[in-house]
Amino acid sequence: MKLELFDYHLPAEAIAQTPAAKRDESRLLLVDRAKGTHSHHTFRDLPDLLPSKVTFFRNAVSVIKARLFGTRANGGKVECLLLHPGTEHNQWWCMVKPGKRLPEGTSFELYGYRATVVSRNANGDALVYFELPDTMSVMDLSVQHGIMPLPPYISRKPGDERTVMDAERYQTVYANPEENKAVAAPTAGLHFTPELLGTMERQGHVFHDLYLHVGSATFRPIKAAHIEDHAMHSESYILPHNALSALHASSTRPHFAVGTTAMRSIEDYCRKHSVASSAPGSDYMDEANLFIYPPSGFHLNGLITNFHLPRSTLLCLVSAFLTPGSTDGIAWLKDLYREALAKNYRFYSYGDAMLIL
Repeated sequence: MKLELFDYHLPAEAIAQTPAAKRDESRLLLVDRAKGTHSHHTFRDLPDLLPSKVTFFRNAVSVIKARLFGTRANGGKVECLLLHPGTEHNQWWCMVKPGKRLPEGTSFELYGYRATVVSRNANGDALVYFELPDTMSVMDLSVQHGIMPLPPYISRKPGDERTVMDAERYQTVYANPEENKAVAAPTAGLHFTPELLGTMERQGHVFHDLYLHVGSATFRPIKAAHIEDHAMHSESYILPHNALSALHASSTRPHFAVGTTAMRSIEDYCRKHSVASSAPGSDYMDEANLFIYPPSGFHLNGLITNFHLPRSTLLCLVSAFLTPGSTDGIAWLKDLYREALAKNYRFYSYGDAMLIL
């Protein structure tokens, strides 16, 4: 399939630069696949829109303050985005800007500490060594000085007062601080509040946490002319034992994913293992490089998701989920997006949401 099938026009003003005043005040577009209908709501209406006793799988990973700023010896500005640790002490793989001016061996200063580009990989990422005191780690540096790694379509500059708000709102209320390995938020979960979760649990819905360590590649558009030629990035994930038990249990409860990262984790596992068998006796860890696009089938029954970038892997996934086993979801999703734009829905990470039943 040609990539242009997954393109659509998005006015810049539709890209949300800040979240809704309250998390659950974002809008919610409900899509009923069985009926072929859709309707407009507010996210706090979610408990009234669901079937009974849903089992939800959600990504409870925590986003690190991965965006750091420094200067080169000549005074030039440097932006350093932490991606994941290297194999050596105080070495991290990073995205650095301006990349062409930071070849191997280049040093720069970050908050009074020296950092040096050790090597570069084929993707252009830099392995950076941070010269820090023995009592300090790179994570400590990020906690003290870093800001949230918002995607490039949300404009923030050093000193922007909104970064204080970002530290809270670009994180789900159920994020596990011990799993602080993501450099992008699982944004479908940003709409939940503790009160909304409590209401849903009292109704009999249950939530199971998993951990997919979202990387920056989640925002990278597809560049191949045909989507089948796209090389999907790989991300590590953990399915805790209780989530696995719920997945393997013989039950009539519908299974929903909160977000595309939870969906990818569950689908990756289900395509490698039979859920009709007994669940493993311990947590399950793996790497997912699963690219889901029409006419894929699915193991889950429902999805909560935001509105995604044109020509993106996430748009492909949602198109496939609208009509499993068919390519009809591509045109349907475009129609839904056109109506959402006409009704002033807000798009992307800080934007509104869809519930697909």
